[in-house]
Parts: sequence; C-alpha cells; structure tokens
Amino acid sequence: MHPRDHAITTPDKPAYIMAGSGGVVTYKQLDERSNQGAHLLRATGLRAGDMVALFMHNSARFMEITWSAQRSGLYYIGVPTRLTATELNYLLRDSGAKALIYSADLEEVALAASRGLDNLARFSVDSSGLDREDFAAQRSAMPTTPITDESPGQDMLYSSGTTGAPKGIKRPRPEGAIDEPSPVTNLASALYGQDKNTIYLSPAPLYHAAPLRFCMAVHQLGGTDIIMEKFDPVQALDLIQKFQITHAQWVPTHFVRMLKLPQDVRERYDMSSLRCVYHAAAPCPIEIKRQMLEWWGPIVHEYYSSTELNGLTAATAAEWIDHPGTVGRSVIGEIKICDEHGEPVPPRTEGLVYFANGNPIEYHGDPEKTRQAYNQYGWTTVGDIGWVDEEGYLYLTDRQSFMIISGGVNIYPQEIENLLVSHPEVADVAVIGAPDPDMGERVVAVVQPVDPDADRAKLAETLQVYARANLSGYKIPRTIDFRDILPREPTGKLFKRLIRDEYRRAAQ
Repeated sequence: MHPRDHAITTPDKPAYIMAGSGGVVTYKQLDERSNQGAHLLRATGLRAGDMVALFMHNSARFMEITWSAQRSGLYYIGVPTRLTATELNYLLRDSGAKALIYSADLEEVALAASRGLDNLARFSVDSSGLDREDFAAQRSAMPTTPITDESPGQDMLYSSGTTGAPKGIKRPRPEGAIDEPSPVTNLASALYGQDKNTIYLSPAPLYHAAPLRFCMAVHQLGGTDIIMEKFDPVQALDLIQKFQITHAQWVPTHFVRMLKLPQDVRERYDMSSLRCVYHAAAPCPIEIKRQMLEWWGPIVHEYYSSTELNGLTAATAAEWIDHPGTVGRSVIGEIKICDEHGEPVPPRTEGLVYFANGNPIEYHGDPEKTRQAYNQYGWTTVGDIGWVDEEGYLYLTDRQSFMIISGGVNIYPQEIENLLVSHPEVADVAVIGAPDPDMGERVVAVVQPVDPDADRAKLAETLQVYARANLSGYKIPRTIDFRDILPREPTGKLFKRLIRDEYRRAAQ
C-alpha cells in the first residue's frame, strides 16, 4: 500500500498530526502535496537515483517532502539539525546531493555549507521572506497528479559520527512498484501488530533512521502518526492520553526521563490505550526496563538493529522477563559472535556481533569502510560487542570503539552507565576512558544530576558507594565529574566521543 491508496479510500483521515502546532495533514493532502513535490524535484533536474538532503526540524513539511522523494526514485538524506556548516558541507560533498531542503531558521548554516556547490539546488521551508526558494510556494504551483516516471526511492542516512566521520549508509533502491511494503512496514505489522487502526507516537527527530522508517510504515499501513517536534516527557504522556496512542517507539533515554518525573505527574495520565510499545537504539538498563514493565505492563518490547539494517533481533516483553537484559533472537540474519580475528566463539563469550545471511552493507563512496564491515566469511558487523546464550538470545555489552583498557583489562562503559543512571539522583551519565600514566586509561564517570543545585561532592561520594556495592573493583569510576547537561542527540544517542576527546586534550 501507499499513501495514494489511502487518499482514495480514506481521503480525510489524518496521515499525521504535528503534536506542537496541532497541524493536521490528511491522506488526500499528503498524496497531492507529495505529487506536487515530485514534479518540483523533477523540474529542478533531479532524476531517479539522485540525492536530496533534508536539513529540517520535525515539521508538517518533512513527511510530504520525504514522500515526494520516495515516489520520485530519489535517495533522501536525513541531516541532523545540529550540524555546523563545515559538517553539513562534508555531507553534501560526500553524498553528491543535488538539492538541499532546509528549515528557515537553519538558513545561515545551510547557505554557508553550500557555498561553492554551484550545482546544488536550495529550498527553504516554512519561510515567509524567501519566495524564490521556498519549497511549499513552488510546490503548490505544480500538478497534483503523479509524475510519469514514478519509481521507489530509498533513504540514505548517515551514521551519527559519534566515533569518527559520518558514514553514508547506502542501500539499493527497491525494485518494482512504489507501493511495495518496506522491510520496516513488514516488521511493524508482523512484530507489533500495526495496521490501519494504529495511532503511532513518534517522539524523536525524523532525520534518524527508525523514526523516519516507522512513520513511513504507518503511512503504508493507513494509520496515523502523532509527531512530536521535540521530546518532552510530560508532553509525551499527555499525547498518549489525548490521542489514545496505540503504538510508540522509544529509546532508553526517553524511559529514564519519564521515570524521573514525580510519581503524581506520572499517575496523572491514562496509558490504557497503549497496545504495544517498543524501544531500540541502545541497550536499556535492566532496572529501567523493569520499572517500565511495572508501569505499562507486558507491552514493552525491544529490538536491536542499525541504520545499516544488516541484521535485526527482537524480544517480546515476555521473552525479556525470562531473559533479563537480552535484545532478543534473530529476525533478520543469523547472529555470529566473533573474536578479533573474525572467528566464531562459544556461547556466553563476548565478542564482536556479526550477522550472517542478512542484508549487505555499503558505505557510500568508501570501499575501505565497506570492506572493514565484513569478515572472511562474508558476515557483517557495525562494531557492537555482545554475547549469545545457548538459546540464541543476544546480549549487548557496548560498542567496540568505547571500550576502556585499564591496566590491560577490557572494561565496557555501558554496564557502568546502566548502573549509575538507575540511581534516583542521576539524570544522565557518560563513562569514558581518560588517559592515565600508570594504567593507560582510568574509568571516569561524567554525571548530569537530577538536581542541578545538588551538593556535587556529596553526590560523588554517594555514587562511589553505590558503585562499590554493585560493581567489581576494576569497574568503579576513579573519578566522578559533573556537567549541567551531557551532549546527546535528540535521538538519544550520546556524543561520547566529544567528552572523551576533551579529557584526552586536557592530558596533553
């Protein structure tokens, strides 16, 4: 199915509602506007296989432009809105994008990034003073009928760059008709029971893989997206009650922030409409997951995958209860845990997580990075570390790039972070390895307190005691520092590299 089909059967049904503004876009409007957008992109010179970069906040324009690109056979690149001009310029040059569409308030960065790119078309959205380049203004002058050469497009999203330069993750454009269900649409239906009656809450930026793909899946199924412009824990609870949300996707950071709300605030909202929620993006601390299951019941499911979608695992709430900490068993590909030589290891042995017989990985314009994703057996990895039990359930430990080596011992920060963030006085935490002249690296915890005015010396002592009661001695942070806020993407992903690099520079 495709939004065009729902435009015929349920033209006035909301395809999506913007949570902040309350703006509603019906299926008829989405179909017509995406047809007009496709005509505009063709008139601009873009042909099937070309790339368009979307440097946009969550807004009513985002999904219509995405569907314009999808039905034009284009690659559409979701660009994080926090990028500097230098970083955006890198993405534009690396991708070879032929058009840049940006939110009006990001114009200064967009124009600075595109200087010297003479063949790059530029459009602003939601702009009152730039009619010459305003996407909606030019789009509205185009026909509402389909372009004559429709073909399915594909996202080409970039890795976050938390561990180095972002990588463009290029997957083949689908073959066949534009209404073929995407792999994510099939997963949403098979794993989580989503259908035309789904009311789906999306609390994360649409430039990120999972929010964009699942929102588009809802449109293929004929449901309704409720899209938050920006995550706020109280607003999220209010939206669940107001719109009778049936499905929602989260990251563990969202859970932490909702659980840190006062009990009376959490109890103020009715969660009974929820049929199924699921989370991904990072391992969820066991105690946080248990609290969510106590609050929302056995409807909190989990999956593990990556933007590359080389493999995927999933765990129902019931499976997780029987296997605490797991991210599930394989759904796409076969899980293989390998040592540093790419050789498989026995169950319950930590190693790099590979997938066999999954989807291929290709990094745009970078054959060496592509080669490094494969081992000698043709299995693929994105650099996560974990282990499997005898039943095939996967448990993630950390990312290879964040491993701390202290005195020759490997330490995985994720375990320490999961413990500390479960403390009621901790809002967020990053654990990194800082240079140490004796040990090579020492474990440092950088903590964001719930109370910004807390006595930090006293809190550091409290957390040290808490860590000693729950961790082996070599894992206990040697230093606990504090920040008012940690550098996280709106998607919930922590920019740990920035913190680690800061400590490395200070040691020079």
